[in-house]
Amino acid sequence: MRKKIYAMSDSVGETAEMVAKATASQFGDEDLDIVRVSYVLSEKQIDEIIEDCVKNDNMICHTIVMPRLRDYIEKQAEKYNVLCIDILGPTLWAAERITSAEPSMRVGMVRKLNSDYYKKVEAMEFAVTYDDGKDPRGFLKADVVLLGISRTSKTPVSMYLAYNSIKVANLPLVPEVPLPDEILRIPPRKIVGLLIDTYKLNGIRVSRMQAMGVGAGSKYSDVDRITEELLYSREIYRYLHCHVLDVTDKSIEETAAHIMSIVEKNREIDG
Repeated sequence: MRKKIYAMSDSVGETAEMVAKATASQFGDEDLDIVRVSYVLSEKQIDEIIEDCVKNDNMICHTIVMPRLRDYIEKQAEKYNVLCIDILGPTLWAAERITSAEPSMRVGMVRKLNSDYYKKVEAMEFAVTYDDGKDPRGFLKADVVLLGISRTSKTPVSMYLAYNSIKVANLPLVPEVPLPDEILRIPPRKIVGLLIDTYKLNGIRVSRMQAMGVGAGSKYSDVDRITEELLYSREIYRYLHCHVLDVTDKSIEETAAHIMSIVEKNREIDG
């Protein structure tokens, strides 16, 4: 089996990928695959890569500068005996020693820094903080709030929008869990409800269960349960009078483009 080098970064990841490719070139085309993982902003993302490295004896090289994530990836790699190369670490340490100054540890400093870039980073951090309904207070601060049942692409769409400097919060809809009060305080024009075909979602959830090692017959991927959840989500969207978008045959980029047009109109309304 071909081995992988995960080139990870809390920014674009060009530097990590370039180093990984230079390394792989010394071993021929048959031995190593390079997988660039950009905008690593959560411990969950790191855990998923670590898990694959443990299972398949892969390795990581990274240019992560956020102290919290640098510490986390180092501890997890050591805990699970995963080969993990901190590309920036030795150079930062050396430069700090000769200058007697501390590095800024800002994400993406190798790229041009300007106000637009800072807005992008802020939006990315916002998306991570208010992902999956973790903190309902974020709904009131967001440019747009995405609603949808599990596996309707809420998180990847949120991250794509954040890369375009849009502050996004999202909330998973579960029939047994009441809506947070904050949702009712948001103008309907700033809420987008996501829908998907029942059987398309069934396939996605079955694949997800298989990847997690859960056998067939799970209620999570049951067609009747999915139908129930979708009916519930439609009721919620009608109740809120919000935008509704069917993502069944749409790519992440297409879905995000549609939502970006909604956000742009809202910004014009808000002045």
